[in-house]
Amino acid sequence: MSEAASQSRAAKVRATLYLSADTLEEARDAAVHLAGYPVRLTLTKLVEDAVQAELARLRDRHNGGCNFPRRSEDLRGGRPIAA
Repeated sequence: MSEAASQSRAAKVRATLYLSADTLEEARDAAVHLAGYPVRLTLTKLVEDAVQAELARLRDRHNGGCNFPRRSEDLRGGRPIAA
């Protein structure tokens, strides 16, 4: 991976989302419990790893293992419309 790609991938941005209180509390508990040597887990690392693992699963299951196409518009806020 090139240095520019590595720096681009490592850049962090703030994301606001909602989780159940129980999920967030368990994630915080895990991050605190595993913060020290040898794991050195942070809440950001836990969430990033979980999202990357789920994206890989979704790519394999729904997109032949390929990256999803770039979206042409931003996500709409609010509650999803039921089908």
